Amino acid sequence: MSVPEENKDSSTVEAPVAKKKGVPEGVGKLIPVYVMGKRYEVPETLTIMKAMEYAGFKFIRGCGCRGGICGACATVYRRAGDYRLRVGLACQTVVEPNMYLTQIPFYPANRASCDFSQLTSSPEEIFKLYPELFRCIACNLCTKACPMDVEVMDYIAALKQGNIARAATLSFNCIQCGLCASRCMGELPQYHIAQLARRIYGSKIAPQAEHLVEVAAAGSSGKYDAYLEALMKMSEEELRRLYQEREMEPEIAPEDWVPNNKEYL
Repeated sequence: MSVPEENKDSSTVEAPVAKKKGVPEGVGKLIPVYVMGKRYEVPETLTIMKAMEYAGFKFIRGCGCRGGICGACATVYRRAGDYRLRVGLACQTVVEPNMYLTQIPFYPANRASCDFSQLTSSPEEIFKLYPELFRCIACNLCTKACPMDVEVMDYIAALKQGNIARAATLSFNCIQCGLCASRCMGELPQYHIAQLARRIYGSKIAPQAEHLVEVAAAGSSGKYDAYLEALMKMSEEELRRLYQEREMEPEIAPEDWVPNNKEYL
């Protein structure tokens, strides 16, 4: 969530944000944009998020990773003279002249509650928790709204067919921004449904990695307790030395790569 300096509220803004007096070198000329109906002049080369900060907004929530991964900065905007609503991530989308925009820090879609440990790998589990899945009319507005180019309608179709594995694969790049649900005519919470599908696939369908089972068992047995205790007693200088002298995995390494020192494996 964000608010401009002139409308600051102690519950959402930590400190006043000074307005920029000039254009930073190398960022281009100023262009007009409209943030929640109010006009601001911002450098043309900035992303929506940086442009809003330039205009005096201070982000307390709704900024997240700033790298296009977390989905916290979902933004809906319209270009001047264009009827079409467009979507993007504020940290990735560059401002355009006369852009009208507003942010959606989260979308209040239905998220079903369940005891995951009691679920099976049956598609019926998803059908019971999300019966609205079958309200999908295949309009594909969800896919058009996705800033990550995920084939949303396709993974919903796969789930309707009972193919959890395919749905998990197709939705892998979902960042949970909720923009798909904001445009859905059937009012599906696609991103929550996909998250459940991926959790079921990873936990109950995909083959389990043998080495992961071994490491988990070693951790439970207390194998690493002595190593951790020794690390906790080290000075900052010793920790830095260990870190700098560690054997690093090569940038290009085979899948079965292991370090020469196998003591901690």
